[in-house]
Amino acid sequence: MTYKVRVATPTDASDIQAIYAPMVLDTVISFELAPPTIDEMAERISVTMRTYPYLVAEMSGKVVGYAYASQHRAREAYRWSVDVTVYIDPAVHRIGIGRALYQRLLPLLEKQGFHAAYAGIALPNAGSIGIHESLGFTHIGTYPEVGFKHGQWHSVGYWRKPLCAVTPPKEIIPFSEVQCE
Repeated sequence: MTYKVRVATPTDASDIQAIYAPMVLDTVISFELAPPTIDEMAERISVTMRTYPYLVAEMSGKVVGYAYASQHRAREAYRWSVDVTVYIDPAVHRIGIGRALYQRLLPLLEKQGFHAAYAGIALPNAGSIGIHESLGFTHIGTYPEVGFKHGQWHSVGYWRKPLCAVTPPKEIIPFSEVQCE
């Protein structure tokens, strides 16, 4: 199976929403309780891409996975840290799409000047842990019973990947100003 990774656009919102909605409704992978609408998803893409990358993987013209970065925390001193997220259509799990998305996303974040990427993983999730650790993320801790969904408490583990090690850090370059290869 062949796929390509490209920069997302708001017109991808319908395909992205179709991948994400079941994750919200049927799993604890996402801690949202109601899936965003297609319009809300298009707005999220637009807002994200002002500063951070938002990528999709396509097979036969259809989006089958996506990855993006987002603000780690609101306080100014956190601006060199970034959260990362990847979602893949379950029909195409385990063929390398998540890895391909991250292999494009992480170098972009480094090029922008981010110091470290963080991934939160609702536990247990051996597949997500496996891909993150294979890409150089290390477990830095777990928030026990931090979210309540589907009638029970869930813990979230956090993984970190170093990116740009410049000290002092330079200002972050907005994604719109970074050249994508």
